[in-house]
Amino acid sequence: MRRYDTKNQNPAPGGHERKPEEPMQRKLIRPNLSELKDRLGTRQPRRKQVPPDQTNAEAFYYLKQMNSRTPMIVVLKDGEELRGVIEWYDRLCIKVNRQGAPNLMVMKDTIKYMFKAEELTGEKPPDGR
Repeated sequence: MRRYDTKNQNPAPGGHERKPEEPMQRKLIRPNLSELKDRLGTRQPRRKQVPPDQTNAEAFYYLKQMNSRTPMIVVLKDGEELRGVIEWYDRLCIKVNRQGAPNLMVMKDTIKYMFKAEELTGEKPPDGR
């Protein structure tokens, strides 16, 4: 039998002959998914990323108040209130400039909270800021 001799070929299943130029439809073989999972092994789920140690929010707040020279009220853990303008800060302390009183360097771990003086009185400072 010759390779291209169509006379001796058996008819295709279903009773009709396939023409040589007609593409043959083949059944796709799909792999068993459970076998693939076994081959690849189990992957550990991705862990959530740890949030950064510093968000720079504190630095942004201090810089904003320093640049605008906002009058601040600093309340210490013992209840004492300091009124003044933040002149500078670092990792451990802030320097508060006060009018009519000495300037103070306050350790951050002694501060309970701080806020703008205008929030207490409800009015803006006289220079219009």
